[in-house]
Amino acid sequence: MQDAKLKIGSFEIASRLIVGTGKYATLEQMAEAVAASGAEMITVAIGRVDLENKSGKNILDYIDRSRMVLLPNTAGAYTAKDAVRIARMGRSAGCGDLVKVEVIGDKKTLMPDVIGLLEATEILVREGFTVMPYTNDDPVMAKRLEEAGAACVMPLAGPIGSGRGIQNRLNLQFILEAVKCPVIVDAGVGTASDAAVCMELGAAGVLMNTAIAQAQDPVLMAHAMREAVSAGRKAYLAGRMPVRDYASASSPQEGLALKS
Repeated sequence: MQDAKLKIGSFEIASRLIVGTGKYATLEQMAEAVAASGAEMITVAIGRVDLENKSGKNILDYIDRSRMVLLPNTAGAYTAKDAVRIARMGRSAGCGDLVKVEVIGDKKTLMPDVIGLLEATEILVREGFTVMPYTNDDPVMAKRLEEAGAACVMPLAGPIGSGRGIQNRLNLQFILEAVKCPVIVDAGVGTASDAAVCMELGAAGVLMNTAIAQAQDPVLMAHAMREAVSAGRKAYLAGRMPVRDYASASSPQEGLALKS
C-alpha cells in the first residue's frame, strides 16, 4: 500500500511524524535523534535562536534543509502581537513563510490563549504565511481556525511536556469530524503507544519534542516513535474490527462435523 503524503499548504512530506529540537543534552544528540525519527519536518523556536550571531554554530546549523522542511514556531509568545513579530522575524531571517503559531495564555499550565491565537492566525494568513496553529482540544476553536485560513489545526493531546498521552479522545474525534484540514496532534505524547493511538483515531500526523528528547535513550525512542506513527496510520487505513460486547470464537463451530 502506498499512502498519500501529508499536505500542509504547498508542502508535502512522506513522514507523518514532526519533531522538535529543544531539551536535548547536546545539539549532536538532537541531530542523531531527528535522523532516527525519519521526520521530514522539524520545528525550531525562532525567538530563542540568535540569528544575528554569525561567529558560532546555532541550532539551524544542525538541520539539513535540503531534505528537511523547517517549521519555525513562535514559542515564548504570550500575545498575538508577540507571535506575529516572531513569525515576521523568522521570515526576514530566511526561514520562509511556514510557521507554527503558539500563543500561550498561562505560565503555569502553558495552555494556549485561543483568542490571541485566532487573532495572530488571521493576521499572518493575510500576510501570506502558511499557518499551523497550536490550540487546545476544542472543536469549535478548531473550526474557527480553519475558517481563518489555517493550513491545519494542531490540538494538544495533554499539557505540553507532560507525557500524559491523550486526555480526551472524544474531543479529538469531534475535531476530526469538525474540520476538513489536516489535524496534527501536538503536545502531551509520552511514549510510542500514545502516538499510535493518535494516528489510529485518524490524525494526519503527530508533533512531539519532549517525549523523544527526555527519554533515557532519545535516539532509540525516536526509532520507536517512527514505527508507532507508521503502525497507527496503517491501522487507521486498514479499519479496525467492530467492537463487540461478547466473545466471538476465532474458529466458529458452524459447519464442523463433530463426533460425539
